[in-house]
Amino acid sequence: MLHLQPKKLPGVIESVALLLGIIALISFFIIELQSVPHIPILLGIIVMLAYGFLKKMSFSQLQHGMIQGAQSGMAAVLLFFLIGILIASWMASGTIPVLMNSSFLIAGGPWFYAITFSITAVVGIALGSSFTTAATVGVAMMGVAQSTDISLAITAGAVVSGAFFGDKMSPLSDTTNLASTVVKVDLFEHIKNMAWTTIPAFVISFVLFAVLSPSQSSSGSELSAFQEGLIESNLMHWSSWIPLAILVLLTVSKQPAFISLTITSLSATVIAGVRGVLSWGDLWGTWFNGYTAETNHEAVNELLTRGGMNSMLFTVSLVLLALALGGLFFATGVIPAILDRIQASLKSARSITLSTALTAIGVNIAIGEQYLSILLTGEAYQPIYEKAHLAKKNLSRTLEDAGTVINPLVPWSVCGVFLSGVLGVPVLDYLPFAFFCLLSPILTILFGLTGKTLTHTASTSAKSLNNAN
Repeated sequence: MLHLQPKKLPGVIESVALLLGIIALISFFIIELQSVPHIPILLGIIVMLAYGFLKKMSFSQLQHGMIQGAQSGMAAVLLFFLIGILIASWMASGTIPVLMNSSFLIAGGPWFYAITFSITAVVGIALGSSFTTAATVGVAMMGVAQSTDISLAITAGAVVSGAFFGDKMSPLSDTTNLASTVVKVDLFEHIKNMAWTTIPAFVISFVLFAVLSPSQSSSGSELSAFQEGLIESNLMHWSSWIPLAILVLLTVSKQPAFISLTITSLSATVIAGVRGVLSWGDLWGTWFNGYTAETNHEAVNELLTRGGMNSMLFTVSLVLLALALGGLFFATGVIPAILDRIQASLKSARSITLSTALTAIGVNIAIGEQYLSILLTGEAYQPIYEKAHLAKKNLSRTLEDAGTVINPLVPWSVCGVFLSGVLGVPVLDYLPFAFFCLLSPILTILFGLTGKTLTHTASTSAKSLNNAN
């Protein structure tokens, strides 16, 4: 969006004050008034329009900024709709249910916290939603902990860690797609690059949870009830694995995410139709309204009733509004003025990575919204990464490492409020045990300071080669 900046930039102090004012406005509505983020963001747009008029900008110029900002997220919007379709089709074909059932089969061992972390991670990848994972499987694991007198705080930390590992690494996740799309990086290339920090964080977290786990075996009726409900749904079948195998093959062959998700959704829908899970009319209807489970287990119904284009409208509308606000920040020169000041001091990969991570963390703490931490930080730092000849996948990785996974650690954030209510454990109680969420930003900053796993653009590599010769 940098091309949207006006010929004359406002002063840095004025720009910072305005930006902080908008952040304070959004923070007040989200934290104090418990408002959905759409409302304060829309009010922020109104404030920026008034600011533009004071700067004698025409409405057409401001409108162009909003349109250009929203337009930059259209690729993500299309993927979001496709993700909703994929989730619905995978539910109907039984692909997600068989993945869940497989994870339940390994529950009840002596490494309770480590197993809880692993199960929620697998289900999180399958669902692509940390909220749904925590509100269903997470609640079941909390019930197991409560029935066996195991620490609720550590169990909640394991649930949050696993759910956000899945949310971060799943191609179905809206935040994963958003981070890759905002900085224009292929989805699967983004996920592959995140493995450098995510896999070590996962391994270290697993070890820590294993060490903390009680020695006695744990069991509970909650998991058995979930398994019984999955069997009763009649969704699980050997053919349920086919869509997953197709997605893996398409991913390995490096097909574009849109193509991979489309083919997989179609294959899952055909499998469900051939098996007679639903009538063909109802089956295609799930593409918009999502799949609705009807079993005798209410918790299982909540777990399996998912997907559809309609389920993504909340995210889509938020993304469009946030990007429109970002477009106004650039069109009025607010962000370019700030960037001009900090670009002089951000020349090395170390300083750029550290600044990116701290900005994403700061937005999470100030606003309490992970989408905005990705959107605003991604838009602000793209030109800096380009100027430093750092590959954009470095930026998208840092956005997730210091943006997505930090939100559940903020007590007044959207994720923090939701998780503390669902799991019945205050954020500050589970925060010390959400190892994966704590390790991710530390590792991304560490790798940035050492230069390990950072990728430079071709121009930098060529320059280095010429210097060597």
